[in-house]
Amino acid sequence: MTVARSIGLFLVAALLEIGGAWLVWQGIREHRGWIWIGGGAIALGLYGVVATFQPDADFGRILAAYGGIFVAGSIAWGVVADGYRPDRWDILGALICLAGMAVIMYAPRGR
Repeated sequence: MTVARSIGLFLVAALLEIGGAWLVWQGIREHRGWIWIGGGAIALGLYGVVATFQPDADFGRILAAYGGIFVAGSIAWGVVADGYRPDRWDILGALICLAGMAVIMYAPRGR
């Protein structure tokens, strides 16, 4: 159950961070205004809170592993929110990042 909880937290964190950054992008680059920017700032702050609930106590490991989720999640967000069409190299790169995340976060350790 710990791995499932950890993955769930990573997914919520990705939603908040990627969504928050997208809202800021929309507010500034697409001229949607301060409400979008403010919503993005709040979401980005909540991302930092969610990350603290990971069961592993090593900040560096959590953030490094989350990087794989961020890469894959960013591509998925682009597909859903912006109509982005990833090519095979985008997909391969995201899969490599997810594999790296799994090794960093869930490999057995002799502690």
